Amino acid sequence: MSETAPPGAPAPTAPTAPDSVLRDPGFCRHATGRVAVVEWEAATGWSEPRIEPYGNLVLDPATLGLHYGQAVFEGMKAFQGADGSVSLFRAADHGRRLGLSAARLAMPEMPVELYVRACTELVAAEERWVPGGYGQSLYLRPLLIATEAEMGLRPSRSYRCVVLPYPADPCFGSGFRPLAVTVASDAVRAVRGGTGESKCAGNYAASLLTRTAAQAAGYDEALWLDGLERRWVEELSTMNVFFVRDDGDGPRLTTPPCDGTIVRGITRDSLLALAGDLGLPAAEEPTAIDDVRDGLRSGRLTEVFASGTAGVVVAVGRLGLDGGDLLVGDGTEGPVTRRLRTALLDVQHARTPDTHGWLLPVTGGAGATAIEGGGRHA
Repeated sequence: MSETAPPGAPAPTAPTAPDSVLRDPGFCRHATGRVAVVEWEAATGWSEPRIEPYGNLVLDPATLGLHYGQAVFEGMKAFQGADGSVSLFRAADHGRRLGLSAARLAMPEMPVELYVRACTELVAAEERWVPGGYGQSLYLRPLLIATEAEMGLRPSRSYRCVVLPYPADPCFGSGFRPLAVTVASDAVRAVRGGTGESKCAGNYAASLLTRTAAQAAGYDEALWLDGLERRWVEELSTMNVFFVRDDGDGPRLTTPPCDGTIVRGITRDSLLALAGDLGLPAAEEPTAIDDVRDGLRSGRLTEVFASGTAGVVVAVGRLGLDGGDLLVGDGTEGPVTRRLRTALLDVQHARTPDTHGWLLPVTGGAGATAIEGGGRHA
């Protein structure tokens, strides 16, 4: 892998004191100073990955990705284990999901092996920026964007994938305080047959107006309903949602099914698997907002939480609905939420055995690279 500066793209001043950043990284406040780049051209296909200094993208104003929205991304993490080793979490699964998002927007699908290699080599190069705190990570943001300059409405014939690394706490903070969430009643994020399950830039732009209004009203997030009946719970703007019910036989976990309108969360999938490991009944199940209201009022719905790569697992303590607020339980984090988050983080930090093959070693405890391995798809 070569290290070259892209022409015309001045690199910003990179942090020079990792220790001071790693003590309090926040969420993606500090880029490490280098990125991985992979490019695609119609005539030649995918390039080999290369490491470049972090710098501006130089794009023609007529770039197709800017006009017609051919831009998709991923969010994934590398974690430090107790012995100082560093591993990527479910790297191949993130690569597959990026490929599915790209295919939906008529963009080329990067081979999973190439995606994993680019991410692995970047993490190996930036190992000193991986924080060691529980719940902390080196957050990777792979962005794939069309780069050809053309006014006609058609797929681009050139693309660039840039993988951005950031030392990071969870996006809602390392304290995992319960969120206040309000139901989005006046807008729709996605409909079946659209791009709702793709991690494309436009999906997130469509959520911004409602999410910003929710935050102005004192909430952290918006909870989206289906676009047809406005009845069925889907997801938050950036996270999947789970419900814990107890009808007298112990807690049971459910989450709305992926039917084309919500992102197929990799954290979501991991939690369903871990729930099985813990003996907790779990299922994908359509959930009507009326049932959520009734369950909170009766007390049968005991916990609600959100999950995602950036936020990990965070409780919902208050739900805005019908012009008022309903507490979830007593408004604090519940035991199932806490237990599942701990189980997930313990695997990610290699505190418990990785029985699902989710971790891909990048460096050993002594810092030796180990990039040739591959995790088993769970």
